[in-house]
Amino acid sequence: MDSETTASFAAQIEARLAEIEAAEAATAEDRQAVTLDQQSVGRLSRMDAMQVQAMAQAQSRRRAAERIRLKAALKRIAEGEFGWCETCGEPIGERRLALDPGLTRCVDCAAGR
Repeated sequence: MDSETTASFAAQIEARLAEIEAAEAATAEDRQAVTLDQQSVGRLSRMDAMQVQAMAQAQSRRRAAERIRLKAALKRIAEGEFGWCETCGEPIGERRLALDPGLTRCVDCAAGR
């Protein structure tokens, strides 16, 4: 993979990391503990708030996992290892990386072939 393509992937990864950080900031309030004050909210409203909280926390965990994978991809770019399958050492297709630049295995290795 040439340096221009690698730089393009690095920019794509940086943009996605910025999106993740913005989404985390936007949903910070949803992840907070739900107040169980009987006077301020009805039972159904509290249940709805707890469901929103659980969904926001699950989404935050998924974002954290994606952030780790993308930062690892940036590290591989810096080390010149980006785009190579960690299992077989063959190149990972650029179209595959375009869908998810955090991938570390080629199609065959990911499928267990």
